[in-house]
Amino acid sequence: MARVTVEDCIDKVDNRFELVLLASHRARQISQGASITIDRDNDKNPVVALREIADETLSPDDLKEDLIHSLQKHVEIDEPEPDPAALIASGGVSVASGTDDEEDAPETVNFDQMSEEELLAGIEGLVPPEKSDDY
Repeated sequence: MARVTVEDCIDKVDNRFELVLLASHRARQISQGASITIDRDNDKNPVVALREIADETLSPDDLKEDLIHSLQKHVEIDEPEPDPAALIASGGVSVASGTDDEEDAPETVNFDQMSEEELLAGIEGLVPPEKSDDY
């Protein structure tokens, strides 16, 4: 392919903006030393990146995932959370005592229970904030 145009690549990547993002990301990878999958033919990195996309030597989905990964600043690690049903069924949360002199026996923290009537009475007793003319 002597000349690469957007029309050569647009059937591989649907969105022109996404094509520009993927090609520029791939061109940066090439400039950082990544191996190319086609003959260079004296072309610059952006042209090589477009030719790789047009020739389908690289998967656009893989490029997209790599681009997203390179832009992430904080990668969340999924850690299992304690089962809330087990905490409620046990009647509280067990915590360590916090002093070095005592044994590390867990203490059980019990939370007060409020009935529905007490909750409604508390809500009815709330006073709405006064309105001011500042709004």
